[in-house]
Amino acid sequence: MSRQFVPPVALITGASLGIGAATAREFAKRGYAVAVHFNASERQALEVVTDIESSGGTAASFQADLSDARQCQHLVSSVVERFGRIDVLVNNAGSLIGRRLLAEIDEEFWNSVMDLNLASVLWVTQAAAIHMRKRGTGAVVNLGSIAGHNGGGPGAILYATAKAAVTGMTKALAKELIAQGIRVNAVNPGVILTPFHERFSSEERMRDMVSQIPQGRAGESEEVAMVIAFLASDAASHVVGESVEVNGGMLMD
Repeated sequence: MSRQFVPPVALITGASLGIGAATAREFAKRGYAVAVHFNASERQALEVVTDIESSGGTAASFQADLSDARQCQHLVSSVVERFGRIDVLVNNAGSLIGRRLLAEIDEEFWNSVMDLNLASVLWVTQAAAIHMRKRGTGAVVNLGSIAGHNGGGPGAILYATAKAAVTGMTKALAKELIAQGIRVNAVNPGVILTPFHERFSSEERMRDMVSQIPQGRAGESEEVAMVIAFLASDAASHVVGESVEVNGGMLMD
């Protein structure tokens, strides 16, 4: 009697738009069942699920506010309950939230930026690692940013700080979890054509940033998604604790 094929499962946080949505579709193309996480963008998340299913793939949407540690844990539990496992975790959820200069930052804003962009990486990974550890294998890919290297644009102090910390956290997690068969790496996108920049960057600001890219253009979400999928694949089986820059040469580290 032949065994029924059980597809590997990828949980993509912040998967309703931009890089997250492109990553969800990329993993579906590679044969994964995809858990499409969203917070407020339910309609867009359902569109991603529908796209995947219409192409013969398997996907389901999951809502959670990842600035809340308990909801991070509940998200992972819900995905495992639905699919039975998690093979890949992509910590993509994050946002600038707003541009504020130093004098405009208060404790509430600090907490909101750090909880979403940094703490969520820890809490979701902590919860997912429990299930990966049982199987002795897994891959985690965290989303940093070029802002973590260069400080970002005006009013991005906290976002840049959080993304720089994601790089450090990636290395620390990689050192601890590799002994349990779990590889952790990161991707640092540069200027990518996503709703992020539509919301937070003016046309003038975008033109200025693109003018600094040696390749002469902004990146596409799909270009970042393919690098994420590579880091999670067996083709990157000996890549541990790395942060890959995807920015068209804007910053070479």
